Amino acid sequence: MKKIILDGAVGTTLWDIAARNGVEKVPVWRYNIEHPEFVAEITQKYIDAGANYVQANTFGANRPAVERSSKYDVKDVVASAMRIARETAAGQDVKITLSCGPLMQMLEPYGDLEEEECSDIYGEIFDAGMPYKPDAIFLETFIDLEMMRVAAERAVKTGVPVFCSMSFEKVGKTMFGNSVDDVVETLEPLGIAAIGLNCSLGPDAAVPVIKAFSEKTKLPLFFKPNAGLPISKGGNREEAAISPEDFAEALVPAFPYATYIGGCCGSDWRYVEAIKSKLTEKGY
Repeated sequence: MKKIILDGAVGTTLWDIAARNGVEKVPVWRYNIEHPEFVAEITQKYIDAGANYVQANTFGANRPAVERSSKYDVKDVVASAMRIARETAAGQDVKITLSCGPLMQMLEPYGDLEEEECSDIYGEIFDAGMPYKPDAIFLETFIDLEMMRVAAERAVKTGVPVFCSMSFEKVGKTMFGNSVDDVVETLEPLGIAAIGLNCSLGPDAAVPVIKAFSEKTKLPLFFKPNAGLPISKGGNREEAAISPEDFAEALVPAFPYATYIGGCCGSDWRYVEAIKSKLTEKGY
């Protein structure tokens, strides 16, 4: 089975770059406009590390979030992210994806967000990104299967391949109680291109979940567990929760199941390099 290497974290890595440059920590989509050089830097680093897919910096750039934390227009934020990614990747063998995460509001009956409004919020993101011809849409880090369904239904209308990734707890369900069976049963009929999990769990805890997916669907599987947030060692000194080499080694049990493999929170381009090296070592 051919393996496709994904990138690592965007948010935590961009905050690291900002901190090194003495720039304040803000919602990372603001860097598309305020510090596009940071976004271009992380894009190129992931390409150089061997990622086959690199996501544009659009994950949290939805209208409610953008209006709450800036005076920008969501269309400009998304278009800037896609333009930076496309310009940086020009002439290089890599695919660029439009990344979307869950909304802060909850859908009815748990919250006040109506399904139609939710769909329109995601549609606005997709419409802003489509002129830049994303190679795929990644819907990531969702914990509410109903919100994922609404986003995925809107995404597949673009005609672009849609990858759906939920975040699970150690019990093998999302925080909303959605099981692997529930996720597959709901999303597979929509015509998506891949399914799986990201964030929340480290590699060891995530492997049983991706194995469960392999037993329930023939869709290609998407796998981006956390590397963990940095651990403070006093003063300004921090250490990674898990090294790139240990992270890649911990991913090995998932290699027989997952097609798309990368890292989430706490990972950066060094983790992608380690994943590529480990896949080569194991003959993938």
